[in-house]
Amino acid sequence: MKIAVIGTGYVGLVQGTCLAESGNDVVCIDKIAAKIEGLKQGKIPIYEPGLAELVHRNTRDGRLTFSTDLAAGIADAEIIFVAVGTPQADHGGADLSGVWAVGKQIAESLTEPKVIVIKSTVPVGTNAELARRMAESTTIPFDVANNPEFLKEGAAIEDFNKPDRVVVGVRRPEVAETLHELYAPFLRTDRPFLVMSPESAEMTKYVANCLLATKISFINEMANLCEAYKADVNDVRRGIGHDQRIGFHFLHPGVGYGGSCFPKDIRAVIHMAQSRGLPARMMEAVDEVNEAQKEVLHSKLASHFKDGLRGKTIAVWGLAFKPRTDDVREAPALVLIDALLRDGAHIRVHDPEAIANVRDLYGDKLTYCDRPYGALEEADALVIATEWNEFRNPDFDVMIRLLRSPVVFDGRNVFDPERMAELGFTYYGIGRVAPGSGAEADRQA
Repeated sequence: MKIAVIGTGYVGLVQGTCLAESGNDVVCIDKIAAKIEGLKQGKIPIYEPGLAELVHRNTRDGRLTFSTDLAAGIADAEIIFVAVGTPQADHGGADLSGVWAVGKQIAESLTEPKVIVIKSTVPVGTNAELARRMAESTTIPFDVANNPEFLKEGAAIEDFNKPDRVVVGVRRPEVAETLHELYAPFLRTDRPFLVMSPESAEMTKYVANCLLATKISFINEMANLCEAYKADVNDVRRGIGHDQRIGFHFLHPGVGYGGSCFPKDIRAVIHMAQSRGLPARMMEAVDEVNEAQKEVLHSKLASHFKDGLRGKTIAVWGLAFKPRTDDVREAPALVLIDALLRDGAHIRVHDPEAIANVRDLYGDKLTYCDRPYGALEEADALVIATEWNEFRNPDFDVMIRLLRSPVVFDGRNVFDPERMAELGFTYYGIGRVAPGSGAEADRQA
């Protein structure tokens, strides 16, 4: 098929590239000329494992092209995906100005019937409103459908190629058939292609993210309770996760979620509920718990350093909101950094991919280190804010030698508390039993 994808951000670039990889002719369109020129030269604006190789191969083979000319880009396309940003607006809901602007441009450029598919995460009713607005600018027939994405940053290529399910919201069965044909190469026999109304598809995306975010806030609140009562959240997690009704997914205690989806989508649902006079008590609590959890590491640091953090040097491993991405939007590490800067601490940071994005935000306020061990030099403590695999098996002898004091604040429970104590570290985890506590002694007895 001939496909156009408008927007070359995270969703659009992955969508276009993976569709090209399956044999379609795809043009990715963006109004930012510098980004398009960079893509033409092989410069990938985001870090996603495996994406650069796919972009290069499909560009070389002529299946994937890039353009700033929307009218020319959609001229031959059978399906047009809209994957522009829908950031959080001042009122808490989604800012749809990009969707409306692109919709108007598409309508004014139509010369024959097209299927327009909203890939961006949008509030319920956006498909209907976009169709209404577009109809004001064209007499050419068109369809507007919804196809929410369920990609995990850091595993987007695999998620696209092996989806749990594909959801489409359509008004006409013919549109569903067209989209089924497009996605057929990615559908396994045990994974469904789900057809519903655009309103239900729009809601599906939000409900999925709300439930996942709820699980994260739930386990974090339970972790804090475990810590207060000298229980170990890792034991508790194993105890509940083997219940098939619960499972282990998204029950990893830590310092809160971040990124471009969960925080924005939770607040969008709150705004949607309030707009209809409905309470959103659970989602408000999920958001509040998560924002509070981002403060936990700073509280532990402040409690440990009784004389204050001014003048202290703190090493931070991990800046991205999760591993295998360079995305620092709403990252818990940045909340910690802001608090430490207010305290007058010196901060040495390392991340395998996100250094450049953090440097753009903080400039010379931080010391940036290319290697994790470089961040430890003369540091009074190490904080782990993102669980990159590179951090899981370090040389602890080197760590002790470089650190001014062997103190580790593990915001992702990467290390084992007992082993850390045996190695001579003072160790703080999330919801973990501190070695030497009464509960730990009882367990060993």
